[in-house]
Amino acid sequence: MDVNREIRMAVNTGSVDFGIKEAKENVENEECELLIVASNCPDDTLKDSKEYNGIPVYVYRGNNQQLGSAAGKPFAVSAISIKDAGNSNILSLRAE
Repeated sequence: MDVNREIRMAVNTGSVDFGIKEAKENVENEECELLIVASNCPDDTLKDSKEYNGIPVYVYRGNNQQLGSAAGKPFAVSAISIKDAGNSNILSLRAE
């Protein structure tokens, strides 16, 4: 699976939030199905766990600039919370 393509598809056709603060809020409110965090995410709570409060966490192999680029954003993104995958297969990352 091309992770970058699936991230872009989820951003374009689904419902996602960007940022560490939003990711933590979405987890606390059980409003997301998957967290994607950059390899250089400054929040070790997210980066160093396979699950965060029962929500699967996928550590993106690139840094926050590359994650932002994969999402089609002109800025660094440390975390993406996937609320609805849309037409993407991004939720299959939960199994990895």
